[in-house]
Formats: sequence, C-alpha cells, structure tokens
Amino acid sequence: MKFVEALVIAIRSLSANKLRSSLTMLGVIIGVGAVITLMSVGRGAQAEITSRFEEMGTNLLTIIGARGIPNSLTMGDAEALANSNLVPSVAKVAPQSQDSREVIAGSESITTTINGVTPDYQQVRNYTVASGLFISDKNMTERDMVAVLGSNAAEDLFGSGNPVGRVVKIEGRLFTVVGVLEAKGGAFMGRGIDDMLMMPITTFQSRLFPRRTATGEAMVQTINVQVASPELTDKAIQEIKAVLRERHRLLASDEDDFIISSQEEIISTVSEVTGIFTIVLGAIASISLLVSSIGIMNIMLVSVTERTREIGIRKAVGAKRRDILIQFMSEATMLSLTGGGIGIVGGWFLSSLISRLDIGGQTLQTLVSPDIIILAVSVSIIIGLASGIYPAMRAARLNPIDALHYG
Repeated sequence: MKFVEALVIAIRSLSANKLRSSLTMLGVIIGVGAVITLMSVGRGAQAEITSRFEEMGTNLLTIIGARGIPNSLTMGDAEALANSNLVPSVAKVAPQSQDSREVIAGSESITTTINGVTPDYQQVRNYTVASGLFISDKNMTERDMVAVLGSNAAEDLFGSGNPVGRVVKIEGRLFTVVGVLEAKGGAFMGRGIDDMLMMPITTFQSRLFPRRTATGEAMVQTINVQVASPELTDKAIQEIKAVLRERHRLLASDEDDFIISSQEEIISTVSEVTGIFTIVLGAIASISLLVSSIGIMNIMLVSVTERTREIGIRKAVGAKRRDILIQFMSEATMLSLTGGGIGIVGGWFLSSLISRLDIGGQTLQTLVSPDIIILAVSVSIIIGLASGIYPAMRAARLNPIDALHYG
C-alpha cells in the first residue's frame, strides 16, 4: 500500500468519526498551545530583562560591599578609582547611596527609593532626561536641595503636568524638581527605575542620611564604574581590586571585603535563570501533551477493536502487516499533527494577545521564536508515532482468519 493511499484512507476513517476525532485532537491542541504560550512568555521575559541590562552597556562594573561587610565602601574609594593614574582602564566612576522614604507633593505621596548620585551617574547608567536637567557639579558642590524624578514618580506626584520647578518634601525637607527621566518601561525592571528619585550624593549624605565610617569617611553602598572599553573589563577589575585592597589595608591572606560584578556576568546569570524558568514553564505545559498521547493511544486501540473485521478482509485480499502498520500509524500521526497545527496557531494568537494586555500600566512581552515552533511540531510528530505504534502493531499482528470471525 502506498503512503498516499494510507493517508487517504486515514482521512476517511477519521472523518467517519468527526466528534471522536475532534475530542481526541483537543488534548493535543491545548497541550501545544500551552507550550507555545508559556515558553513565549518565558522567552519574552528573558529578552526583556537582558535588554534592560544591555541598555546600560556591557562595559559597566558594579562594586558593592561583601556579604557581612555591607558598609565597606566610601567616597574616598570612589575618588581613588576615578584617578586615571591608579586605574587607567576606567573611564568614569559614579558612587551611589540609597534609602527608601516617603515623597510628598501637595496632597499626593509615594514611598520610593531615594538615590544619592553624582553627575556622572547619568552617563554611566545610560539614563536620558526627558525634561529639565540632571544633577550638576554645582548641585554637588553646594549640596543643593534638588531632585530628579523617574517618569512614574513624576506622574504619580504631579499627574500630567510638568513637575520641573515644583517642590517635593522628603523627611520634612523641601526639594526642587530640576528634571524628569525618560521612561524605561518594561514589566520586570522598568518599574523600579521609573519610580525612583535622585539627588546629589553630597545632599543625601549631609542633609538626609549622614552615614560615616569609624574614620569619619562618608559611606556609599555602590560604586558604578564605566570601563574605557569592554575589552579592558578584566584588566579594570584587577586594577580596582588592587586599589581597594590597598585602601582597605587588607593583607594577602585576607578575603576581599567588596564584590565586583560585571554587566556580562549579570546578563549571563539572568539568562541562565530565565532559561530555566522557560524550561519549567514548558515542562508544566507538556503534561497535557502526555495526557493527550494517552488519549490518542486509547482511541486507536478502540479503532483497532472496532475495525477487526476490516483488517481481516484487507489481509485476506493481500494486505501485508506493513500495510496495516502504516495505516494505523498514519491515522495516529494525522490526529497528532492536525491538533498540533491548530495548537501552534492558537498558541501564537494567545501569545500575541498577552503581549497587548495592559497590566497595571505595564505590558508583558512575549517572544515566539522559530525553535519553539520546531519543538511543537516535533513533539506532535513524536506523540503521533509513540501513541500509534502499539495499536498499529496490534492491528498488524491480527490473524486474518480470527479477524474475519470477530463479532
């Protein structure tokens, strides 16, 4: 029996039991659709988070205090790292301190992160000012009571009006808004960035949160470092370690009291975590595919039983075991592939619909990549073959004389 003839007979057989065939395919449709939808959500999350980090540049280093020694960094450390004679591979240095406080503007208030930063922070972290100005050297020197708002913070406090020149209150002190950052957006990282408030780090340290070491130096929580070029990242890390270990008077046997993280390391770690997350989502959705394969096998076994006499007649007129095997394998594969095709279209449509949903002012990015489609098609084929092989072998092994006497 030719393969094309087997397909024609398979279509006729499945068409004769439309309701049963449709219900059998439903499991595959739901399973494949769920796999595509959930994996596209995971891939979208991975792409969204990675893009946020990449926007800051791959030549960014972040220095924080080691676990158990969170207050080991100072303004003096940042100034030393900005010295091109000590650390020639570094282009810019931006120390940062932060705390969470209530910010009040008239009758409106929000609780958000207050960041004390320097003018170089804007370039190091790749932020764009939408209106007004960023913190200036003059603001730093004079410890001005000025603030730059994230886009969400500006909207929450002042609505659609321009907040530049208006006043906010923090810890009973009045700060003049001099600028608003361009919205970063994104459901995973953008919200925190868009909600923050920034002020000169000198104002932060002297007027709101005066934190000093035992030697009287002003403490910082983070030092952001922009390397001259991505190729110099490893060299810059070694130079930074040497300077900080000397400043902190660490012996050769002492462990570092600071942690240096490169942007590439962070991106790699995030990609690994979100990759696992995507696999887990796909595995959960695949459970329904397992159930659907059992359903197809069950229906095919029922079909073999119902068509025992038909199988006997075909064998009696010359059909070989291989012909019967191909016949029932074709039917099982067609059920699976048809359901898989509908599931792919449905999953793609659902993924597109999810990416358009507005959730609390944010959208959830989805990404249907070619490998997901290839995976879905492959799984459909495997399900068809795996669930059809036993019923097909059972049908092929039937004795034609016994089959003709069946029923």
